[in-house]
Amino acid sequence: MLQTVLDAKPASDTATARDTMLAAYRFMLLARVLDDKYAALYRAGKIHGGVFLGRGQEALSAAVGISLKKGDVFAPLIRDAAGRLAFGETILDAVRTFLGSSLGPMRGRDGNVHRGRPLEGQLPMISHLGAMISVVNGILLARRFKKISGTVGMACVGDGATSTGAFHEALNQAAVEKLPLVLVVADNQYAYSTPTSRQFTCENLADKAVGYGVESHSVDGTDLSACLKIVGDAAAKARAGEGPQLVVAKLLRLCGHGEHDIGEYVDPKLKNSPVGRDCLKIAEEFLLRQKWMDNSQLTGLRNELVHEIEDAVAQVQREPAPDPFTENWSAISSEHLSETHEENGN
Repeated sequence: MLQTVLDAKPASDTATARDTMLAAYRFMLLARVLDDKYAALYRAGKIHGGVFLGRGQEALSAAVGISLKKGDVFAPLIRDAAGRLAFGETILDAVRTFLGSSLGPMRGRDGNVHRGRPLEGQLPMISHLGAMISVVNGILLARRFKKISGTVGMACVGDGATSTGAFHEALNQAAVEKLPLVLVVADNQYAYSTPTSRQFTCENLADKAVGYGVESHSVDGTDLSACLKIVGDAAAKARAGEGPQLVVAKLLRLCGHGEHDIGEYVDPKLKNSPVGRDCLKIAEEFLLRQKWMDNSQLTGLRNELVHEIEDAVAQVQREPAPDPFTENWSAISSEHLSETHEENGN
């Protein structure tokens, strides 16, 4: 864990660790406050479609986003708000998609979990059940053909996805091709309402890696410092040409599958176990213990982010929804869309 490493590191390394930790915590908190706002808007009838929150998974997600660099590829899970934000998604992009603004990245024409900006490496999700791993593989292969090196692709899935054929085929392909893929599994104990005991019998999902010839890493998903180190190390290995890496993080989803689900099937023993710890509180305790922030600074940061999000929501609520009589419902890569063409239309 980072706490142990800090004692042996010189001051410069400690400063880097502190800055990384503070940045990651900010993305965690921003994602949590944003999720709280989505939940309130959903209950008020302001959001149409599903709302899937990342409570309890922010530490892992933030570590993924922090480990990525410009030029990398990211296929997020439905609960990866922190990772999206850390990799460059703006609050406006996120809010515009949830509220159906025509100015958002999906132009108000798709579900809120499918948003993305492919040219910037943020992939719109097809499905969270393993389907995006092969998409990342394809991009990484295309880059190899173009002699582009030094980039990695990260695909995030849940424990349920590891039981699908898409997971098997894509991980097998990545291993055979030695692709710079980091496959991150959020083992949150339930595939919707199905407990892991009914999904697989291996002791740890990381054990699956050996069958593919892939290096694996296990991490406590409630511990931000541990997630930063393990995910960061896996990304460095993949970037250095050591082939695909599998990271499995144990944690608990601290809410239902979606806001439509109260999650009453979750075993109370899990909630009271180490895996049920709130990663945000654990990170705050760490920062306080290290004296990198104090309580007033934590409160101040939360208030700052709340105001930032409230301003974004107020702005988006004034923006137009798509007009079916004037909207050009062409594909996202069409000429009139600024993501893929110059402003002059060339």
